[in-house]
Amino acid sequence: MKMKRIASIAFAVLLVLGFVACSNDDSSGNVDEGTARMSVKLVDAPGDYDNVFIDVQDVVIKYNGSEDEVSIGEVNGGVYDLLTLTGGLSVVLVDDEIPVGSISQIRLILGDNNTVVVDGETYPLATPSAQQSGLKLQVNETLEAGIFYEFILDFDVEESIVVQGNGSYSLKPVIRASTTAETGSISGAVLPLGFQTLVTADNGITQISSYVNASGDFVLSGVPEGTYTVTVEAEPLAGLNAAVVQNVNVTVGEVTTLGTIDLEL
Repeated sequence: MKMKRIASIAFAVLLVLGFVACSNDDSSGNVDEGTARMSVKLVDAPGDYDNVFIDVQDVVIKYNGSEDEVSIGEVNGGVYDLLTLTGGLSVVLVDDEIPVGSISQIRLILGDNNTVVVDGETYPLATPSAQQSGLKLQVNETLEAGIFYEFILDFDVEESIVVQGNGSYSLKPVIRASTTAETGSISGAVLPLGFQTLVTADNGITQISSYVNASGDFVLSGVPEGTYTVTVEAEPLAGLNAAVVQNVNVTVGEVTTLGTIDLEL
C-alpha cells in the first residue's frame, strides 16, 4: 500500500498550471548592469504511482516590466522520472550566468512525451498546449550581481496528476518553488531498508515530505527557517512504528542533519 503525498503550502509559492505564448526575443527588459548565476533544479514530492515521466524541453524567465522571455542557458532537457528524484537526488535543468534584475516568472516548457505508469500499465499524460507555452511559475526574485541563486522546483506529483472520468490521465502541475538563499534543508537516513518510507517535516504552517531512496537516505529541500516536527512512517505492511523527532531547527542556507533514524516493531 502506498502513501499519498502530504500537500505542502509554504512560504514559497504554490503554483498551478498556467499557459501563455512564448517569445523568441531575448530582450531582458528591466535589467541592471552585471550578471548573476542562476540554477534551476527539479525535485519531486511523493505520489501514488509507479512512474511519472516528464518531458522537459526548455526553461526561460521573464523580467518585471517586460513581456519578453529570456533563455537562462543551455537546458539539460530530456524525459525524467519524477519519482526517482527523492532521497536528495535532483536534476539540474539549467545553470548559467544571466543579466541581473527583478524576475517575475520561470517557465518550464514541456514536450509531448509525458506519461504515467499505474500498476505496470503506461498511460499518456495529456498536457494541453504545454509544449508550445510552458508552465508559468511566479517567483518575484531580485537577482544581484555576483550572487548564485539556486531555484528548487518541487513537483507535487499527487496534486499534479488528474484522473479523468474515462480513465485517462492529465497533467495540471502544482509546483512549490523556493531558493536556497531563503531556505534550509533537513537530511538523514532511515533503517531498516526495503520499505517505502515517508518523511514529513511540519511546523503547523508548512508541511514538506519526501520518500527515502533505496539506500534509506532522505533530503527535504526548500524548507523555510523555523522549528519542525519530523515524522518518519514506513508503509503499513512493514509493521513498523512511526518515529517522531521534535524540535528540529532549520536555518537559512544550512543543512540540518538528523543522522540515522531506526524504526522499530
